[in-house]
Amino acid sequence: MKRNIHLNYFLVMFFMCFGIYAQNTAEKMPRTYVAHYTNETMQIDGKGLEDSWEKAIPTDLFIDIEGTKKPKYNTTVKMLWDKEFVYFLAKMDEPHIWGNLKRRDTVIFYNNDFEIFIDPDNDTHNYYEFEINALNTLWDLFITKPYRENTPVLNDWDANGIKSAIHIKGTLNDPRDTDDCWFVEVAIPFKVFRKSYGENNVPENKFWRVNFSRVNWDFQLENNTYSRKKDSKGKFLPEYNWVWSPTGVINIHQPEDWGYVYFSSNEVGSKESFTIPKDEKVKRLLYQLYRKQKQYFKKNRRWASTSNELSKEPLKIEDQTVILTLENHQTGWNIAIQSPFTKQLFIIKEDGKIIQKAK
Repeated sequence: MKRNIHLNYFLVMFFMCFGIYAQNTAEKMPRTYVAHYTNETMQIDGKGLEDSWEKAIPTDLFIDIEGTKKPKYNTTVKMLWDKEFVYFLAKMDEPHIWGNLKRRDTVIFYNNDFEIFIDPDNDTHNYYEFEINALNTLWDLFITKPYRENTPVLNDWDANGIKSAIHIKGTLNDPRDTDDCWFVEVAIPFKVFRKSYGENNVPENKFWRVNFSRVNWDFQLENNTYSRKKDSKGKFLPEYNWVWSPTGVINIHQPEDWGYVYFSSNEVGSKESFTIPKDEKVKRLLYQLYRKQKQYFKKNRRWASTSNELSKEPLKIEDQTVILTLENHQTGWNIAIQSPFTKQLFIIKEDGKIIQKAK
C-alpha cells in the first residue's frame, strides 16, 4: 500500500505537469558540486564536528523545485567520501521542528523531511531514494524506472549498512519555543550501489547524478501537537518542495535534471571546480525529443516515424547541427544522435533510458 501511495502521488504530479513542460525548456544546465576525499574517521552523530566537515564547502542554497521561488527557509548540503562511504550533512533552518512517523519505510514525506536521490550510472534508470525525518526515521527505495513509465517501486529494498543521525538546535515537537535548525548526517556504503558482486564502484574522479529535496509542510496545532495543516474543507494544504537542482516542474523524479556530483580524489580543503561534459547536452536534447515523442503519441495515437514529425527545424547543440535517427519497432522506438564533440552515439529508448555506444 505504501508503494502505491508513493507511485500514485508522483504519477498525478507528472501528468499535471507534463503538458506544460514544453514551456519550461530553457537550457539551464543542472547544478554541480565537488565532493572531496577525506581520510578522517567520521562520527555519524548529526553534529558535523569533524575538521573535514568544517573544510567542506556547502551546496548552493536550495530553491523551489520549479526553479522560480526562494524558499521560506534555507537549506544546504555538504558531501564527502572515502573508500567505503559517501557522506552527507544537510542543514535545514526551521523554527518549528516536528515529526510523528517512527516506522521505517512508511511515507516519510508526510512529515517534513530531507531526501537524497542518486543515479550512479546516469541513465535515469535503477536509481535510489532515501528520505529521513526529524525522528531519524528512514524510507529507502530502489526505483527501476522514473514514475512516468508506470514502473513498480522496490519498497522492500534496504540499504544495508546505512548510517544516519539527527541533531536539532531547538526542541523536537515542542511548540512553546522557536527552534533554529536541524541537521541530517548520512553515511551510505558504496557497496549499496553495486550492480554485481564484488564490483569496485567507488566513483573516484568520476561523477554521479544526484539531487536533494526538502519537503516542508504548513502545520497546525491541536492540543499542542503538530500535524499537517488542513484547509476549511478538511484537505491537507499542499507541501513545499525545495531542492538543490530544480527540475522545472513539481516532480523530483526526472533524473535527467538532477545535479552532477564529482568525486574528487583531492582531499577536502582543496579548491576545485567541475565542468559538465559537453556530451551531456546531447542527452538533454534527446530528452526533449523523448518528451516530444510522448506528446506526439498522446495527440495522434501513434508514434512519430520520421524526424520531421518531431522537429521541423534543424537540431543544434552549441550552434552545431546534429542529425537524429528515428527507428520504430514492435515494442517501441529509438532516437539516436551522434555527439558533435566526441562522435559517441547516444540512443534514447521509448522508456527514456539512455544508451551510449562507442564511436
